[in-house]
Amino acid sequence: MLAGFAGWTFGAKILADQMRAASNPNRVRVYLITIFVEWFFFVLVVAGVRRSGASVLLVLGDHWHSARQVLRDIGIAAGFWVVALALLWTFGRLLRVGAPGRNMQFIFPHGPAEVALWIALSVTAGICEETIFRGYLQRQFMALTKSAPAGILLSAAAFGAAHAYQGFRMVILIGLFGAMLGILAYWRGSVRPGMIVHAWQDSLGGVVGSLMRH
Repeated sequence: MLAGFAGWTFGAKILADQMRAASNPNRVRVYLITIFVEWFFFVLVVAGVRRSGASVLLVLGDHWHSARQVLRDIGIAAGFWVVALALLWTFGRLLRVGAPGRNMQFIFPHGPAEVALWIALSVTAGICEETIFRGYLQRQFMALTKSAPAGILLSAAAFGAAHAYQGFRMVILIGLFGAMLGILAYWRGSVRPGMIVHAWQDSLGGVVGSLMRH
């Protein structure tokens, strides 16, 4: 998994550099490639877990059994997002990260069709990346180190590194966000609230970034 993500990170950096240099980059192509890669790794995790004889619920957490449980996780996700946003804004100022999304304008959607595809990409990232990094890798790192804090930090470091195409300072900030999501998943015993937060954050970031062009 780590080797695969290292390869994808290298490829994403090449794609990002090409898009930055292009006057009219093909964002739809990149969105579709990214969606495919994310689901490929998701399927790889699920297949590996099942092959070991374990239940997929080991990485996802228990099923929702009622509307009340769904609403509870949505509420947890909303509260977490507000706190995380405040902390990320503070850390962003300390790291002297520029205006949100300023270095990512090349990838943000243009027009309704691209916005719709961006939201699909964001939902994909929320489901797949939380399953991979918090549901699978975090548990693996915890088992290897026999330490929950170490597992959370190692998974967060891998999560940040996977976004290296955004620049070094953003890698640190995204790694911090990954650590927060890791704490949430460990406390909740499920990646579902993190999936909601992750999908919402990415969707909102792309839409706001697109509006900032105007």
